[in-house]
Amino acid sequence: MSGLGRKVFTAGEVLAAADVNGYLMDQTVMVFADAAARTAAIAAPSEGMASYLIDTSSFEIYNGSAWAGGGDITSVVAGTALTGGGTTGDVTLNVDLAATTAAAGIASFVTDATTARTLTTAADEGKTLQFTSASATVLTVDASSDFTVGSRVDIIADGAGELTVAASGATIKAAEVSTTTGSFTIGGQYSAATLLCVATDEYRLIGNITAV
Repeated sequence: MSGLGRKVFTAGEVLAAADVNGYLMDQTVMVFADAAARTAAIAAPSEGMASYLIDTSSFEIYNGSAWAGGGDITSVVAGTALTGGGTTGDVTLNVDLAATTAAAGIASFVTDATTARTLTTAADEGKTLQFTSASATVLTVDASSDFTVGSRVDIIADGAGELTVAASGATIKAAEVSTTTGSFTIGGQYSAATLLCVATDEYRLIGNITAV
């Protein structure tokens, strides 16, 4: 019989066999040596019954037509259409690696071989920028860069050319200088700096830098 749900028994109440079966037996996790032993013990299972099979170390629930549960997910039946319009089929897990690494505190790399770049929130926030040009390169921070307060970008001067961080409307404070139009150079090749947004359009430049 199907489980009867929950019942609070009162002192002195008669505990009938039907109560034991419906409230207790049919609503416990029943343990069997294997599926054959379970079939022999429960000839007509009811939906919602739960069992544990020792031979496969599996937990299964009777869904009204079969014992099911455990194992890898290989397909899905959706109540509404899946992305793409289907309602059944194999599931492919798509992971946003950039979002995942950012959440884990792991910065993704952006390699730039050009000599001019303006910071943007979408392309650069939370990233490590690796500049590789052999010529002088300028990284501009302006009001449209609009980083989220508390976010940062790491800057690596891997190229042989001088790397300059220039303010253009946004405020950069570093090396005892606060400027909205000035610039800072990052030390020689393989040197690095971090640009940290501390307020709207206001940044701190930290690292091997010199005010120009």
